[in-house]
Amino acid sequence: MKKVSRKLIHKYFNQFFLRRLVGMVMRYLLLIGLSFLILYPLIVKLTNTFMSEHDLIDGTVRFIPRNFTLFNYQKAIEHTKFFEGLKNTFLVSFLCGVLQMFVCTVIGYGLARFKFKGRNIVFALVVFTILVPPQTYMISLYMKFRFFDVFGIVKAITGNTVRLLDTYWPMAILSLTGFGFKNGLYILIMRQYFKGMPKELEEAAYVDGSGLFRTFTTIILPLSLSMMVTIFLFAFSWQWTDIFYSSMFFSRINLLSNALMVGFEGMMLPGRTLGLKTGQPLTSTLTNTMSLMVIAPLLIIYIFAQRRLVEGIERSGIVG
Repeated sequence: MKKVSRKLIHKYFNQFFLRRLVGMVMRYLLLIGLSFLILYPLIVKLTNTFMSEHDLIDGTVRFIPRNFTLFNYQKAIEHTKFFEGLKNTFLVSFLCGVLQMFVCTVIGYGLARFKFKGRNIVFALVVFTILVPPQTYMISLYMKFRFFDVFGIVKAITGNTVRLLDTYWPMAILSLTGFGFKNGLYILIMRQYFKGMPKELEEAAYVDGSGLFRTFTTIILPLSLSMMVTIFLFAFSWQWTDIFYSSMFFSRINLLSNALMVGFEGMMLPGRTLGLKTGQPLTSTLTNTMSLMVIAPLLIIYIFAQRRLVEGIERSGIVG
């Protein structure tokens, strides 16, 4: 009897072990394959940025540059005024990220906790802003800030409207009023998070004599810190790489996204009478170099904030 039981245990134990082993190998192969598909283009672009012009046209050079150079980075920095654009982009992205984080938190909390007439209509409009492409109201939005006025008061006092283009005011006003870039999505995320938060926390605070504002600032906000950091990172990242609003509102302010749109066509090189043209290997390499320099700060931020970001996404209710 003991021999039979040992044989059965040995048989099924081996089958269970083999199933786990096969499943583990398949998962790792799938993860390695997906990682390769994602990282391979990035690695190729990164290695190309250190190649000279001769390496780019040499068919025998694939990944490792034969003539290592920082020429591409130097020209990208000089041509696009990188550090000036970096400063301006950081200021705009940080301003939008902070304002959208607090505004979307307050709006999401109100939609999740307070019952008022038209609440469902307001929430439907919030979702509708996610579905409507911004290109449909681009002209009206541009004209609003080109000839900015508040119910005709400014024109009645000064006799003219105010031009807010090429200032930070358009992005600040849109963020404060809940109409900033992707604000509908952020409001939806915060609403879903607050709907999953126990109401007993607030009820206990109300019993202890705490008011609405004090309860929100001392209890709700500290518990929502991970979600708020997630919203800030989303808003900061999307504004950092935004082309739509940046090209519409900032024509004289140097931003990284605008500098990347200008490109390197026509740029003069030392000792040459002809500029670069679209399709040339060096032109594409300079564009790739600038693209990597644009996303590098985002990668650095993600390295230090990934724990908060993952924690916020897990609690948001938009996954799982």
